[in-house]
Amino acid sequence: MGFPVLSLIVLVPLAGALLLLWLKDDLQIKRLALLVTTLDLALTLTLLAHFNPDTHLMQFSEKYQWIPALDIHYALGVDGISVLFVFLSAFLGWICVLASWRAIEQHVKGFMCALLVMQALMLGVFCAMDLFLFSIFWEAMLIPMYLIIGVWGGDNRIYAAFKFFLYTLAGSVLFLVGVIVLYFEGGQSFDIQILMTQKYPFAVQFWVFIAFFIAFAIKVPMFPFHTWLPDAHVQAPTAGSIVLAGVLLKMGAYGFLRFSLPMLPLATHYFATPVVLVSLVAIIYGGYLALAQDDLKKLVAYSSISHMGFVTVGLFALNVAGLKGGILQMFSHGIITGALFLLVGLVYERTHTRLISDYGGLMKVMPIYTTGLAFFTLAAMALPGTGAFIGELLVLVGVFGFSKIVAALAVIGALLSAGYLLSMFKRVALGKVTNQALTNSRDLDAREVVTLLSLALFVLWVGFYPMPFLNIMHASVEHLLQQTQAQVVLISR
Repeated sequence: MGFPVLSLIVLVPLAGALLLLWLKDDLQIKRLALLVTTLDLALTLTLLAHFNPDTHLMQFSEKYQWIPALDIHYALGVDGISVLFVFLSAFLGWICVLASWRAIEQHVKGFMCALLVMQALMLGVFCAMDLFLFSIFWEAMLIPMYLIIGVWGGDNRIYAAFKFFLYTLAGSVLFLVGVIVLYFEGGQSFDIQILMTQKYPFAVQFWVFIAFFIAFAIKVPMFPFHTWLPDAHVQAPTAGSIVLAGVLLKMGAYGFLRFSLPMLPLATHYFATPVVLVSLVAIIYGGYLALAQDDLKKLVAYSSISHMGFVTVGLFALNVAGLKGGILQMFSHGIITGALFLLVGLVYERTHTRLISDYGGLMKVMPIYTTGLAFFTLAAMALPGTGAFIGELLVLVGVFGFSKIVAALAVIGALLSAGYLLSMFKRVALGKVTNQALTNSRDLDAREVVTLLSLALFVLWVGFYPMPFLNIMHASVEHLLQQTQAQVVLISR
């Protein structure tokens, strides 16, 4: 492809946000936002269609000199790992516009502008191949998400927005410190591919790994850096929760893949066991907390902590099965949890309550909605035939190679998942209608059905035919693991 497709993918949402400023009618604003996200999604599909899965090299690369004095470039590129999340970001951006069609009634222009700017910055994170450029995208994301929670969130939105901002800003500061150290230790270059080839002393790797770990752990979020997440999810509007769960949480795990493993291999191997154990705690701890929730959003939020624990435990198993399973679980979790937050938002629009105790017998009132809830509940449980099953299976295979005891304990998380999800579905959908206010609730309309079916398509595709997704990442995962292990051997000598 001869044209700068990655720049187009990043800049189209920004251009759309600027165009929205000229519109006044809310319906026109929504239609233009939908058009922009549809165009961006089409561009990412074109990217996937022309992507060569047989090489680990960066593809569709663009590099232009930006700040010569500091050797900073505007550099973009994707490999088999990042291209999946470029698509996921564009796809969920499109979903968010549809999810906000009725949910957002005040300051529609501002909301859609913030959403499009957020999408551009998320795409920039996954495309950036210059560490300085990556840092700008990484930190700038805080602003539109802070606004989305703080302006369009629930009653306690200001507290949740500040908590989200302060936690993630603290992580960003530590990340920036690590970036500066790598710049000076790596020959005063911000080029990510050059920095991957440098051989850093163990003392440097040790401290930079800790800085990066805290920054990425906050984003994931890993135990004990997770406390901002439930508040942010509960207070955020539906689209904000979808973006948080579907994309922002993945950026922490992506940071481990892009920086910690290839650049800090000695420290990665040194800290692998502690990170695996912390991930195991997150799997079980998140599941137990989810069991205790009566708020639908909090239940899904704590389930995300548990499911993202499967991601990090797979990545730090440091084998092919674990890495592939972790990446596939990141992708599947983004789709499934995004769908669950969408379902919570749809029923909240009708009932104005998220308390599980306020429901009961919803299947008799909203059968189409209940069918969607049943499908994505089973998908979140990693039922065979869904994407989460393939991801968790590969993770458990990889972790089994790392430690049989850890793998056995991780299965507890899967059992807890079945417990809190089935209990939630039973209390919400089955039995008698306990709240008469539900009897007048309308079922899903065509737009909402299409939105859910789009998400269900990828759940089933990954579940029944995961090879296209595994093939895309195969060469990059193999190279990443070989690169990490080779540097460990060389440096240890």
